[in-house]
Amino acid sequence: MSDTHSPEAAAARAQPRLTSLSHGGGCGCKIAPGVLGDILRRQAPAILPPQLMVGIETSDDAAVWRLSDTQALVATTDFFMPIVDDPADFGAIAATNAISDVYAMGARPLLALAIVGMPIGVLDAETIASILRGGEQACARAGIPVAGGHSIDSVEPIYGLAVIGIGHPDRIRRNRDAREGDLLVLGKGLGVGIYSAALKKDRLDAEGYAHMLKATTQLNTPGPLLAEIDGVHAITDVTGFGLLGHALELCRGAGLGASLRADSVPLLPGVRELAAAGLLTGASGRNWSSYGQEVDLDCADPLARSLFTDPQTAGGLLVSCSGQALPRVLEVFRSEGFEHATVIGRMHAGAPRVRVV
Repeated sequence: MSDTHSPEAAAARAQPRLTSLSHGGGCGCKIAPGVLGDILRRQAPAILPPQLMVGIETSDDAAVWRLSDTQALVATTDFFMPIVDDPADFGAIAATNAISDVYAMGARPLLALAIVGMPIGVLDAETIASILRGGEQACARAGIPVAGGHSIDSVEPIYGLAVIGIGHPDRIRRNRDAREGDLLVLGKGLGVGIYSAALKKDRLDAEGYAHMLKATTQLNTPGPLLAEIDGVHAITDVTGFGLLGHALELCRGAGLGASLRADSVPLLPGVRELAAAGLLTGASGRNWSSYGQEVDLDCADPLARSLFTDPQTAGGLLVSCSGQALPRVLEVFRSEGFEHATVIGRMHAGAPRVRVV
């Protein structure tokens, strides 16, 4: 049993809440998609070498560089400010979220580099070390080392990873490859942003926190297994832009529309009740302002907009697959421990819009 009167315990008590040090947490920190799009449109045309299989053109989860006929290098980076107050949990969540982008391309991670910005003098060395240990433990579960990194003295705490992965060029799964008639399968329940809003306002109980931590530290290991299935055409992960934002990325990439069934979308336990109580993130509203004109909400659920724009941190994979591939897709998800995985909609011909029914 720990000594609650020890100097170490006193120092721990003196540390501020991590979430109090940031203006936003997790993937809710992302620049709104409309603002980001405006910024990117102002950039000079990118150099596109023939080896660059995937760049920024289709809003995919990572860049992909062809090394040979059988190997492609996958590179991504992701970092954010605290979504929880426990340092090790924050590190584990941030690392899980960063690694997910490699899995979402249908590849396997090889190594990571840490990205660290901490308010030195506000957080002590042990708190910062605990954040890094949490990230290292998540990487260990993924079977990869943290092989280096970079750190700065920052006003707000920031942690994340740059991750390198490897995949077969023919099994890389891009947003543009969804096909008409494909079914859409979502791997995790929604609601992480709502949980985080409740946490900041001291409205999330221990059970809710446990559900949040389980969801945000579950590695999206089905990704490379799904990419090996004929009939799996596109994979992305649902993160800061919410379900609707990332579904729209599939639509724009493939030049197709999508229909989602509101009553089929899985939610994490207690999320609906928290949303009904108004526990929402500011990012949810920013998401809707950015892409709401491309969405038709034709369902009776009054919470649909709030739930489906909710920013997810380390959210689930969104898979576009043929009906013939569906049984195998669900089998892979179940075998990897994703009990919430379910069909939520379908891709169809038409303008790149999302309709919720």
